[in-house]
Amino acid sequence: MTVVAAATAVLALSPTAFAQQAPLGTPQEARAMLDKAVAAVKADQAVALAMFNKGESGFVDRDLDTFCFRIADGELVASPRAVPAGTDVRTLKDPTGKKFGVELYAAAQGSDRQITEVGPYCFPSPVRPRRWFRKSALLPGWTISVAVSATTSRPAT
Repeated sequence: MTVVAAATAVLALSPTAFAQQAPLGTPQEARAMLDKAVAAVKADQAVALAMFNKGESGFVDRDLDTFCFRIADGELVASPRAVPAGTDVRTLKDPTGKKFGVELYAAAQGSDRQITEVGPYCFPSPVRPRRWFRKSALLPGWTISVAVSATTSRPAT
């Protein structure tokens, strides 16, 4: 099966003491999670998807969420905490009406294996009580899109 990778760049960082972990992941942490997720899918897709769905092995960390959808039909096979598995990613839209799921799906159709950013879009943050803007980046070239989403400070456009 083919896998498309997506990472979300985190643009909003809260000041924290050096001894404490920041409440939001950094762009570097999002990219590291993406690389780890892609390696896990390449090693054993079924095991990786189970880990993503359970948030095991570091695939959920603060606001960083790993999720996957099939390129062929857009069905979420490993989903972020706010969206049930089985949902067609193309139907996702934010409260402003922005159809960010269509953008995610379209970005995953490429074959150049270059990271393409999608967003920002408004989506619930697992570490904040209200919705926060999120951003994703996709690496096309496989049949399943592996994504890491994170919080950003930029408003959806």
